[in-house]
Amino acid sequence: MIRSVKQSKRKQKIQVNILLCMLLSLLLAVTLNNILIYFVYQIGTSMDWLEKIFPYFITPFFIIVFIITFLILTRRIVNDLMTLERGLQTITEGELSYRVPVQRQDELGRVAFNINQMTERLEQQIAKERKAEQSKMELITGISHDLRTPLTSIIGYIELLRSNSFQDQEEYDRFVQNTYNKATHLKKLLDDLFEYTRLSSIDPHLNAHRMDLYQLLNQLLFEFEPIAHENELHIIKEIGSTSVFSIVDSDKIARAIDNLLMNALKYSFKPGAIRIRMLTDHKQVTIEVENRGTPLTREQQDKLFERFYKVDHSRSSEGIQTGAGLGLSIARNIAELHRGSLTLNHEKDLFIFKLELPLEAGGLNF
Repeated sequence: MIRSVKQSKRKQKIQVNILLCMLLSLLLAVTLNNILIYFVYQIGTSMDWLEKIFPYFITPFFIIVFIITFLILTRRIVNDLMTLERGLQTITEGELSYRVPVQRQDELGRVAFNINQMTERLEQQIAKERKAEQSKMELITGISHDLRTPLTSIIGYIELLRSNSFQDQEEYDRFVQNTYNKATHLKKLLDDLFEYTRLSSIDPHLNAHRMDLYQLLNQLLFEFEPIAHENELHIIKEIGSTSVFSIVDSDKIARAIDNLLMNALKYSFKPGAIRIRMLTDHKQVTIEVENRGTPLTREQQDKLFERFYKVDHSRSSEGIQTGAGLGLSIARNIAELHRGSLTLNHEKDLFIFKLELPLEAGGLNF
């Protein structure tokens, strides 16, 4: 109620301004009209022709004086209205960077402010749409490139097998194994893409239930340790021995942790070590994955969680197939769906990824 009263008072500003202009114009016209009447009747006794035509002259004179005075007094308002009109015309022609230069404290000033605010939001929306369109093109390009490479290899190996272009059983087995590896890699790329699409949907669903995060992490490390040893990496576990319960989607959290472990596997110095910690307090649990690898630039670090972003292949380990650049992006999306976060602390060659999850449900979508 108070707000509506204030708004009604504010809306009367320009009306009061115009009313004052009308009163001043009327006052000036009446004053000049009276002066003219007085002057004519003072000198008009000897001029009969003036007395005859004066009644026809006095009314037009009053109207002309009133109109001229009113136009002069309202000239600024008219100029500001014309400025608004030109500004709107400029904006409708596509110049969204243009801002209406009207400096007033009344309704016209607020109209100019709202026009500029609307234009700024429209400009931001268009920029956002262009960025989304560019992201779509990058998505298509990234998918095409990442899927074409293993598919081309699969076709090549199948052609060799189909044409019997192998020397002995050993080479035949090697071709079959390579084809299987490429097919497995292709499936992982498609799984990553499908998972990212699901996580990026408007209302992703979480199959959340009470889960022991310690047991989940311990099982994942048990399965990961042989792979790490094959790549000359030692696993250092600092996860304690106490159960840590939280309401999470166990499949998605396992996917996020696995992505962090595989990222450390790909980009660690070899031989080397990967350290995994689990820290808890009364509000949240933090899972840290620490490794040492080639340092990143600031730009690379800022883009690390973007979809389809992959650091220069010189960081990749030989013998480990690169992914589609979705692993860290998927892991961060999973953390955010659980009202948590995934961050990176990077100093020189030390990388510490921190996955923080609340110990409460926190409004999850079941």
